[in-house]
Amino acid sequence: MLLIERRTFPLTEFRMEEKGSDPPKIVGYAAVFNQLSEDLGGFREKIAPGAFKKTIQEADIRALWNHNPDYVLGRNKSGTLKLEEDSHGLRYEVRPRRGGWIDDLIESIRRRDIQGNSFSFYVSDGGDRWIKRDDGSYLREITRVAEVQDVGPVTLPAYRQTIVVARSVAEHASSLRAQDEARNRALAMRAQSLCVELKIEEIEGSRYL
Repeated sequence: MLLIERRTFPLTEFRMEEKGSDPPKIVGYAAVFNQLSEDLGGFREKIAPGAFKKTIQEADIRALWNHNPDYVLGRNKSGTLKLEEDSHGLRYEVRPRRGGWIDDLIESIRRRDIQGNSFSFYVSDGGDRWIKRDDGSYLREITRVAEVQDVGPVTLPAYRQTIVVARSVAEHASSLRAQDEARNRALAMRAQSLCVELKIEEIEGSRYL
């Protein structure tokens, strides 16, 4: 079973364009490639280029404010949300309607009261790999996203680069660390046993001198 995850990135790019009576356009990056995350609970993470290539062509994706389905900004299937991968990450453009809470949101972005972008997603089976780093910690590299559920601005990102890590992912990282610890304990016990055997041999050998 695939579990939903969420990540947040700073609003590295945004602008408002108004042409006549057309509503303004919000532009930003929902995800950034090859950017190392904060510590996510014993591991760090990065997203590889190409991870979204298939899903943004096939999935029905919405732009939401704060991941709330009551606040829809646009939808790719209706043509009001555009998603594309470039060398920097997953870029989106959304042209919401005018009025009400949307005008409040746009003004908040203009004033820099809102400075976070986020997206909800599912990782494909086999769509990530775990790499042990030189310092003994683990890096999770996401190579293939099964589905992007939504993208959009968020008011209160919990962290600079992450909101929610799927429980199964955190448990996998914990399992890898536990395996390392068990392996290290076994090696330490083996080394201790060899030392004892060597001392016994030295004692036995000294009897015949």
